[in-house]
Amino acid sequence: MSATVRLTMAQAVAKFLANQMTEIEGETLPLFAGVWAIFGHGNVAGLGEALYQHREDLPTYRAHNEQAMVHSAVAFAKASARRRMMACTTSIGPGALNLVTGAGVAHVNRLPVLLLPGDIFANRRPEPVLQQVEDFGDGTVSANDCLKPVSRYYDRISRPEQIIPALRRTMQVLTDPAECGPVTLSMCQDVQAEAYDYPVSFFERTLWTPRRIQPDRRELDMAAEALRNARKPAIIAGGGVYYSEATSDLRKFAEDHGIPVAMTQAGKSVIPDDHPMALGSIGVTGTAAANAVVEDADIVLAVGTRLQDFTTGSWSLFKNPDVRIVGLNVQPFDAGKHGALPLVCDARVGLEALSAKLGDRKTDAGYAEVISAAKADWQKDVTAVTASSNVALPSDSQVIGAVQRAAAPNTTIVGAAGSLPGELHKLWQAEKPGSFHLEYGFSCMGYEIAGGIGVKMARPQDDVVVMLGDGSYLMMNSEIATSVMLGQKMTIVVLDNRGFGCINRLQMGTGGANFNNLLKDAKHDVLPDIDFRAHAESLGAEAHQVASLADLESAVAAARNSDRTTVIVIDTDPLPSTEAGGHWWDVAVPEVSVREEVREARSAYEEGRKGQR
Repeated sequence: MSATVRLTMAQAVAKFLANQMTEIEGETLPLFAGVWAIFGHGNVAGLGEALYQHREDLPTYRAHNEQAMVHSAVAFAKASARRRMMACTTSIGPGALNLVTGAGVAHVNRLPVLLLPGDIFANRRPEPVLQQVEDFGDGTVSANDCLKPVSRYYDRISRPEQIIPALRRTMQVLTDPAECGPVTLSMCQDVQAEAYDYPVSFFERTLWTPRRIQPDRRELDMAAEALRNARKPAIIAGGGVYYSEATSDLRKFAEDHGIPVAMTQAGKSVIPDDHPMALGSIGVTGTAAANAVVEDADIVLAVGTRLQDFTTGSWSLFKNPDVRIVGLNVQPFDAGKHGALPLVCDARVGLEALSAKLGDRKTDAGYAEVISAAKADWQKDVTAVTASSNVALPSDSQVIGAVQRAAAPNTTIVGAAGSLPGELHKLWQAEKPGSFHLEYGFSCMGYEIAGGIGVKMARPQDDVVVMLGDGSYLMMNSEIATSVMLGQKMTIVVLDNRGFGCINRLQMGTGGANFNNLLKDAKHDVLPDIDFRAHAESLGAEAHQVASLADLESAVAAARNSDRTTVIVIDTDPLPSTEAGGHWWDVAVPEVSVREEVREARSAYEEGRKGQR
């Protein structure tokens, strides 16, 4: 008879998680770097006590917002190239529901995070309990069911022994390169406290290393043949290149075969922006160089990208009538999108295998000249729009230029929704893998500061610079206090354009009137005048309001010498954006309107749709 140990279900969870390991550069490390926790009824008594017992080998971190906890955990996983991860636990009801948005971020971006929300009583005796959502027609429903659509795997633990198969399945999903995403184990609060005789073997240390999926021989032959016959091939590199740790393999592949590389938001930094084969960003927020080359390409090798609409210009980017896409991806769902030739395998393995098949095949010198000229022209545009000036209200691009000039070589830039992802994608010059950290799969406002904490925890040696607008700051600024409390020092640059400048420009671009986006255009009795510097200071940060781009550069450089998080605020102009580069994006315009501006925008929209594949 096998040995057992009597533990509560919650104690079993904590003990199990503490014994999952990974190996990075020869060092064995805990796979779970810790647990983010906001306690309440539903998790404080059961899981709270269990985490206390494991506080040394499974650290618990307290945040100020449940959604922010998930953002920090997701950012940590992304900055760790999915090699390490974190868990998050909440009470039932509103605490659990606050996980949903963060889970959506993880789900869309294919990033691992373990969610452990408390749930209602399995025995149902005290129903309805505080914060319980009652369904009049289904007694099994709880608020946690809202997490099902944004979980790769979901389970409700209503008996203590159920945690054994549930945790085993959890680990398979969290560490699988194709299935990877959020897992939710909804933990009935009475069951957390129930004891069971668990097999000792269940808690043995387990080492998780990357699974490198090999290509199918026929798919490999077809992909290699397509590339061999291409005259103007191009690569679109996504986050899968980074997660596969295939950045050096991609660079070598591009050099050996003379194929230029354009990068998605998740893929930017997998090859340095100053590399001769690097064309920069692709698509709606793409460089003129990348978009021009990819528009004309006859073969597009899409490596580790899910080809979302910003990448493909809503599937209007590929203008060569003979273009063929080769989808190199661990996930078959992504590999075969839009009739692509699928090559289902690990990015590193796939690039190595393709290179071996291609041998010394390389594009001709004329194509290299086209790439070089396009890149040189784009760099002139970048220099022009990021140059410093004495303008009273600088543009986002000018602020980016100032931050870039002041940034240290070991800087990782962090951002998310609004104007900045597009401008940063185009203009920021990334130097090393992982140094460009933008959440643009779910485009989630409020990710930035919480995400910066996760990045700093994963990359403590880096100077983490978070850039966000006043809109995102107002949505979730509480984690400034968390960063100070945990000693996770960052530099946060707040661009105050007094509203939602990005969506205001989109509103104008689709013929709409300025309405409800900028504060001055929203219904108000008193126009808000928010002192972001004073607010950040009240949360424990060092804070400065700067009046010019030169002052911004000085403040960013000085922040590196501070011993705590520094917030720098600068007023900006909400209207200008970088006109160079970019691409059409499918945003449906009303077919009927009393306004001439909308009717004109509709005509332009219908013309743009003609280019879609």
